[in-house]
Amino acid sequence: MNPEQALGRLRIVLSHPSHPGNIGAAARAMKTMGIADLALVRPKRFPDAEASARAAGADDILAAARVCETLDEALSGAVFAVAVTARRRNLGPAPLAAREAAPLFLAAAADGPIAFVFGNETAGLANDEVQRCQRCLHIPSQPDFQSLNLGAAVQLVCYELRLAAYSGEPPVDSPVVPFASKPATIEENEGFFAHLERVMIDTGFHDPRQPKRLLPKLRRLFGRAGLERDEINILRGILDAVERKIKR
Repeated sequence: MNPEQALGRLRIVLSHPSHPGNIGAAARAMKTMGIADLALVRPKRFPDAEASARAAGADDILAAARVCETLDEALSGAVFAVAVTARRRNLGPAPLAAREAAPLFLAAAADGPIAFVFGNETAGLANDEVQRCQRCLHIPSQPDFQSLNLGAAVQLVCYELRLAAYSGEPPVDSPVVPFASKPATIEENEGFFAHLERVMIDTGFHDPRQPKRLLPKLRRLFGRAGLERDEINILRGILDAVERKIKR
């Protein structure tokens, strides 16, 4: 099963969400990570204009979202359910950290849909909701302040799942022209160093009769930088400008 097929088998379930903006934020978080299946258990307000506004283009996720009366209905058809909760429970499955658990859940998706259940913004998940799940997942955070916004929690979990689906290297498709140019050749580097030495002598900065360690240190400095062809051209342009100035 390829990564996109695995992500297509993941379902985000929001149980009793009270704020429509968080539903929209969750939809946006899902779409950015390639997850499309959203189920809502008795949302307080949905559909809602604020949900659409916060979705910021993920309206298709909202339009396809299933509104359910019970958690059992939202979990229908899933072969595995994961409760996302920060609270430690006496009952229910042992918690797993999101990053370590994500590959396990992606592997389980080979058998069918996997549901990730998020609780209400104020109360979180009830004990009986957690007990309907086979595993608990938590997002490691500051122990004395674990108050994470619902939309942000969905984003983090979806990110970890996408990362795991692509074995840590999700594809990147960017129309931006690469900033880097080709590495400078040995000849281009040597031409630059010769030019630099000449300008330093002409300006009186460097005395070739007492070279000491100036040139080796400069070679080490620029060697660490790993100069690119465009950078060599810029530096030599600066040196040309200095030469023109001192020859007037």
